[in-house]
Amino acid sequence: MIEQVYKQIEITGSSRKGVQDAIEHAISRASKTIHQIRWFQVTDTRGYIEEAKIAYWQVTLKIGFSVDDPGA
Repeated sequence: MIEQVYKQIEITGSSRKGVQDAIEHAISRASKTIHQIRWFQVTDTRGYIEEAKIAYWQVTLKIGFSVDDPGA
């Protein structure tokens, strides 16, 4: 295995459809500006309620990505 260095950040995705859709939306959006995303970890799940029903989900993730090797 090649030695690698990773960085992690925290992001929050939301969706009216559900938790998985919120996760996928967050990762898809982050991947437009962050390259080499390798893993994610759900750290928090919340729901927003309107008129006694779930209006949307919010999922907070830590995502890890590889740091480029400037010598490569």
